[in-house]
Amino acid sequence: MPQHPDPARPDAGAVLISAWDVGTPERQRAAADAIAATWDKRGWPTPDILSYSVYAGTDGRTLLHYSQWTDEKAYEEYVRTHRQERNDEIDDAVPGIERLRLARTRRYRSLPEGRGEPGRDGRRPEPGCVVVVEVEFEGPDEARQRAWVDTVAAAIEDDSTDGSLPPGGIAAHFHLSTDGTRVVNYAEWESEQAHIDALEAPGEGVGTPSPPWERVRDFPGLVSSDVARYRLLFSTERPGERAARAR
Repeated sequence: MPQHPDPARPDAGAVLISAWDVGTPERQRAAADAIAATWDKRGWPTPDILSYSVYAGTDGRTLLHYSQWTDEKAYEEYVRTHRQERNDEIDDAVPGIERLRLARTRRYRSLPEGRGEPGRDGRRPEPGCVVVVEVEFEGPDEARQRAWVDTVAAAIEDDSTDGSLPPGGIAAHFHLSTDGTRVVNYAEWESEQAHIDALEAPGEGVGTPSPPWERVRDFPGLVSSDVARYRLLFSTERPGERAARAR
């Protein structure tokens, strides 16, 4: 089984999050296999890529790409020198992929504080599901991005005495788009069902109709919010990193 990336790693100066529409569950798997084959055949293009992961949407048609970089300039250089040849090879294997959107982001904060960190055995909890919440605002404003995330944090803290997520929640990692218009929450859950149960729990949990959550939903300048669930298909790290952690 592939191992999930660590969204809170401190050396990730940029995180690229993108979505593709491939149409069917069979094409999701085929596209992930093509991506893995391309990266294996062509090798690691630059040490500035820290990790690269691909997830299948539970809608049966989308793929999520989550990659961590030393900085955004390194991504620009990759686009100039390597991306097209890899995309061409993937498109040859799975024609007709629709590339929907790309968010250039930086992680702002993770919740609960310290949750999802390595345990005594040096391992992080492995999510069974990743939930991506993408929020868009009217126009660029980094202060507003941060304020919205802090408002979500206050609502989570109001739900419990220790600021923990609902049962089954591992961690929520909030990323701010560098254009100032979006927030992407990469949330780790034990399972898809745990997230569904948290949404449906009456009077508690995620999005309860309490004043703190009303402030989240009615935040000034908020235009839209989208939620999607994913399972990991493929993940790789800069060569040598996992072996070094295992020593």
